[in-house]
Amino acid sequence: MAKQNIADQFVDILARAGVKRLYGVVGDSLNPIVDAVRRNSALDWVHVRHEETAAFAAGAEAQITGKLTACAGSCGPGNLHLINGLYDAHRSMAPVLALASHIPSGEIGLGYFQETHPDRLFSECSHYSELISNPKQMPRLLQTAIQNAVGRSGVSVVSLPGDIADQPAPERSAQTALVTARPTVRPGDAEIERLAAMIDEAEKVTLFCGSGTRGAHAEVMEFAGKIKAPVGHALRGKEWIQYDNPYDVGMSGLLGYGAAYEATHECDLLILLGTDFPYNAFLPDDVLIAQIDVRPENLGRRSRLDLAVWGDVKETLRCLVPRVREKEDRRFLDKMLRKHADALEGVVKAYTRRVDKHIPIHPEYVASVLDEIAADDAVFTVDTGMCNVWAARYISPNGRRRIIGSFSHGSMANALPMAIGAQFTDRGRQIVSMSGDGGFSMLMGDFLTLVQYDLPVKVVLFNNSSLGMVELEMMVAGLPAYGTSAKNPDFAAVAEACGAYGVRVEKPKQLAGALKDAFRHKGPALVDIVTDPNALSIPPRISREMVTGFALSASKIVLDGGVGRMVQMARSNLRNVPRP
Repeated sequence: MAKQNIADQFVDILARAGVKRLYGVVGDSLNPIVDAVRRNSALDWVHVRHEETAAFAAGAEAQITGKLTACAGSCGPGNLHLINGLYDAHRSMAPVLALASHIPSGEIGLGYFQETHPDRLFSECSHYSELISNPKQMPRLLQTAIQNAVGRSGVSVVSLPGDIADQPAPERSAQTALVTARPTVRPGDAEIERLAAMIDEAEKVTLFCGSGTRGAHAEVMEFAGKIKAPVGHALRGKEWIQYDNPYDVGMSGLLGYGAAYEATHECDLLILLGTDFPYNAFLPDDVLIAQIDVRPENLGRRSRLDLAVWGDVKETLRCLVPRVREKEDRRFLDKMLRKHADALEGVVKAYTRRVDKHIPIHPEYVASVLDEIAADDAVFTVDTGMCNVWAARYISPNGRRRIIGSFSHGSMANALPMAIGAQFTDRGRQIVSMSGDGGFSMLMGDFLTLVQYDLPVKVVLFNNSSLGMVELEMMVAGLPAYGTSAKNPDFAAVAEACGAYGVRVEKPKQLAGALKDAFRHKGPALVDIVTDPNALSIPPRISREMVTGFALSASKIVLDGGVGRMVQMARSNLRNVPRP
């Protein structure tokens, strides 16, 4: 049996940690690793066209599976291309191991061709970023990197010079047991008792939920029902908490809708559940606030706290619910449910007015039809910008669907690369990339990756020939739109030239049929939909405070457009409200 080199050992450890794929672009210093992957049947090399795509794809796969994923870039410019996708994965708490291959070890620090210092460059977007400068550091350094990525839910980066990757592995290297799953964490009894006392003393309690409520839907519903609390959510909490929720009052934040803002400001006690909601302008400063989060660094960094509870949301609620008294008075809950339904009715009329005849097509209409036609277990990857608005307002979660985007990092061009990673996890699952024309064209080269691997991703392209969200930001700031328009090709023709299915839609009556045909197609498909660039109108009253960083009160700004099936859900919840 041939002796292992460092590259072989590196790939073996990744396979032992459960990694199935290594996304990247081959080249020079990375060649020993790629060759090791070729000879190892446990891993596949996924050849993307841009390393940024590799990092986004790995991050999306990690978010879908909850397991460690990996990406790689060659020395210098190659691994630098990873950085944007790694920032997104890190801020999305996705466990990703990135290999940044490096120049020859003897040349480091001497201004060699393509020299960078990746162990320094990636330090801000990772929990762990270290250089292997000696073969004896393997496998302990890689194992440490894996433990950081999995245990702390984020990115680890290992920098490896190509010449060291080609050297023999140390004799009889110890195989340390790898941690590949996170534990549940519960608070101490004292914190649970203090929180229970606060809840019992408060007359009006509101729950505001983030992505930390993943897997805790049943516990949150039981808790809300017992204390008669309206339940709002942040964008990243939508897919986990909105469905089958008789206490739903909508979403707060820049894309907010419904009565979530009012519910969080008119209560006596606000409980933040698993959310690192960044927009403190939307949070109250005159009510009691408690926060439950498994990441202690999140506690209190967005708002003043009266009680910080360090623990997993699901486990904490399991301990808490039996200790709180059931509330009999549901007047506050019912008031917020009515406000929520009324607020949705108030904005939906703009969407319903002759929308099926409007040319160019209303993007709201596209999102609404997409929501109806897409599979019940579809994964939607969402471009930053106006596609975020449409996904937030129209894609209906049901406990089986997933909605993934660059919701914390806010990068353009994320939807298509994320769709690649999502589709690799299950070729039989429907993956829909909700792409804007700006984001799609930025990393359009990786549409070829869909074709190369025959990935059946469906790209639904909202093509308004502009950077719509940027235009809106400029207009709110009182600036004329400038530098935001684009001269686009017929993207459907481009898709067909690449060897995929493509169709262009310019009239509303063509939309449903075009989407159904694309979804029935067995391979990659692109639906190029010409949408109205003026779909959003500016509110008639704009305050000075609204301009800076879009830090707006949800009660002061309304994005013109409807909210799809959420109106029906809100009205359905009202049927359970007792009549006086």
